[in-house]
Amino acid sequence: MAERVMIFIDGSNLYHSLKNHFNRTDLDIGRFCRKMLGRRQLIRIYYYNARVGQKQEPELYKQQQAFFGGVNAIPYTELRLGRLVYTNWPSVPPYEKGTDVQLATDMITHSYKGNYDVAILIAGDNDFAGAVQAVKDNGKHVEVALFGKQGTSQQLRAAADRVIPINSRLLKACWK
Repeated sequence: MAERVMIFIDGSNLYHSLKNHFNRTDLDIGRFCRKMLGRRQLIRIYYYNARVGQKQEPELYKQQQAFFGGVNAIPYTELRLGRLVYTNWPSVPPYEKGTDVQLATDMITHSYKGNYDVAILIAGDNDFAGAVQAVKDNGKHVEVALFGKQGTSQQLRAAADRVIPINSRLLKACWK
């Protein structure tokens, strides 16, 4: 029987990593996830992000709404939105609130409900190491897809059962 997989994507991390490593962000998320999946069975993709302020950044808001529409169109995908907090805008950039906690909570909750055998986490934040460990302690496998050198996200690498390097070879057929 094929392993059942859920994919958890930290959208902000994915976006900024694509920008920094490849100078582009036009990733076909559906194709990218199918590549991660291999021959295993997809249960669901969860994509986490924060909604840009319509008042503060109207142009970016419009672009983001179009992007979210594309994410919602991917079969078996849930868009989970936290919020951006604007204090002293525009001199201070906004920060995300609630997205990482939501991702970690979902990953752990679905593991305890037995909804998947393998979680694939696409994130780079060491803060997720505890959630990864909790999922493993519940008898599930966790694969972490990471950008960049071995030096990145040391705790996350150590906690993962398997590290999937996100490189140009992996992304080759995944661009729009």
